[in-house]
Amino acid sequence: MKQFILRKTLIAFVVWCFIAAKVSATEGMWLPLLLEQLNEDEMKSMGLKITAKDIYDINNGSLKDAIVRFGNGCTAEIISDKGLLLTNHHCGYGQIQYHSSVEHDYLKDGFWAETQEDELANPGLTATFIVRIEDVTDKVLEGVKPGASESDRADHVKKNIEKIKEEAVKGTHYEAVIKPFFYGNKYYMFITETFKDVRLVAAPPSSIGKFGADTDNWMWPRHTGDFSIFRIYAGKDNKPAEFSLENVPYKPRKSLTISINEEKEGDFTMVYGFPGRTQEYLISDAVDYILNK
Repeated sequence: MKQFILRKTLIAFVVWCFIAAKVSATEGMWLPLLLEQLNEDEMKSMGLKITAKDIYDINNGSLKDAIVRFGNGCTAEIISDKGLLLTNHHCGYGQIQYHSSVEHDYLKDGFWAETQEDELANPGLTATFIVRIEDVTDKVLEGVKPGASESDRADHVKKNIEKIKEEAVKGTHYEAVIKPFFYGNKYYMFITETFKDVRLVAAPPSSIGKFGADTDNWMWPRHTGDFSIFRIYAGKDNKPAEFSLENVPYKPRKSLTISINEEKEGDFTMVYGFPGRTQEYLISDAVDYILNK
């Protein structure tokens, strides 16, 4: 991951893109709000046919509105105008297991809800959208004196972050998270909207969805039917609501279509989601410590 790579923590919303024609990717992890500034021209030269605004736009529906943080860290995609979510089988595994029993072994046999009434509720499962991302570095570091001790700096930054978060979501149902990038040299705030009524719609048998299990997962190219399908439900105002039979399928700002066209060598490929983290800018002393401690 060579250029414009951002060190990020778990909440960071990033784009990873590469050219399928090459054996090795033109690698990178980028915050969507920086694409227009840093990456759009290069991505278009690689074959991107949409604009950076089509990917990330806080004023209009864009790809960011179809990408969901599923549960505690998985990525899911909105694939219908009625809130259907597509994610990995292993991401939904806990919910499939939760609903399984001796009489209905959904892990073994799979599950498919034939009607919305058959969809299964999942207490504690959430689906989180990114509403917007802001660079709040100056606000977070305001008042931090040059040469301050690490503990004084951390205390000051913590107080600033709490104040910024409180002001950012005051009077809304949104939440705010501020995370450090570049080892505390940059801070970004993620304004999020979290839905709490997420129901299981479909999953293949584990013999398909988990074929080869983790042994094959880490040794071979993926060859599984690794998917599960859920649906987000909302209140009648389309806002997040606790589980209720009165809730209705969520109406997204953007949904994705699944192409059945065959991919061609050289097609532009981009992955949009919630990966773990990168430490590309780790200093040499830190790398030496990790390798030789």
